[in-house]
Amino acid sequence: MAVIPLTLAISLVLALTFVAFFLREQERSRRGGAERDSLLPLAEETKRTVPARGPRVSEDFRRG
Repeated sequence: MAVIPLTLAISLVLALTFVAFFLREQERSRRGGAERDSLLPLAEETKRTVPARGPRVSEDFRRG
């Protein structure tokens, strides 16, 4: 009955893989997170201010 040791070995490998990925994700979330990473491209943009202008007069009214 070599099936039971093989099943236990595969289960142990899967459990250790889960624990490793879980700990890795926990460590990663302390440094950042999915929300923070998704907003990083927006951090490079600088805010541009538009100068205030007076009311624009259309060409039709200037010829008038």
